[in-house]
Amino acid sequence: MYVLLVTSFKPFAEATAANAWLLPRNWSLEAWTAAWRELAPGLWNSVRLVVPSAIISAVLGSMNGYVLAKWRFPYADLVFTLFLFGMFIPYQAVMIPLQQLLLTANLMGGLFPLILAHVVYGIPICTLIFRNYYAGIPDTLIEAARVDGYGMLRTYGAVVLPISAPAFAVTLIWQVTQAWNDFLFAVFLTGPNSWPVTVQLNNVAGAMTVPYNQQMAAAVLASLPTIVIYLVLGRYFMRGLMAGALKG
Repeated sequence: MYVLLVTSFKPFAEATAANAWLLPRNWSLEAWTAAWRELAPGLWNSVRLVVPSAIISAVLGSMNGYVLAKWRFPYADLVFTLFLFGMFIPYQAVMIPLQQLLLTANLMGGLFPLILAHVVYGIPICTLIFRNYYAGIPDTLIEAARVDGYGMLRTYGAVVLPISAPAFAVTLIWQVTQAWNDFLFAVFLTGPNSWPVTVQLNNVAGAMTVPYNQQMAAAVLASLPTIVIYLVLGRYFMRGLMAGALKG
């Protein structure tokens, strides 16, 4: 991080010639201006990708976890196991069939296929987190809601959802990080106008010479949102993980 920062504030000639550990002799914002100009469209695309994909996958995972933990049905454990299998399927294994499916549906090129891919890939881990968290909710609380005449959806909305903040914190932080850092899906499923910041960052390169100062500034800009999220919300992430670790 030190080398990234000090190099990003160096002029081009100094960044390519001087020792990377030395502080800039002439502080300059030239690299930051150029990096912002290159990454601004990608940053906005990443925000448009991350917000819906994180929220939708977290909500669907919450509903799945609630049903699997508190509304048992035949073969519930088998269904949960099948959900978990989705966590271990690598992106590379589904790239070609996924691209063919989206081409057939005429959905390629924009952000929608990328959002859809991250929602689907996020459902298994979100379901696991919420199921473990909801398993710690006393069954007597759910039974009391049933006695009062609450159905499944009303119990979820009035009783379970208000106490789900720790699990939502975990899943949202996780999904935001995964979607923001994605590169492979973004290259395959989107076009130049919809590239997120990771793809734009890869394109910040020189032809004959390498603009180290601009690349360093661009790397800081691209990673800054996730760094801030973990610095500000990291304690909630750990607290939410531990909240579902014990049943009681």
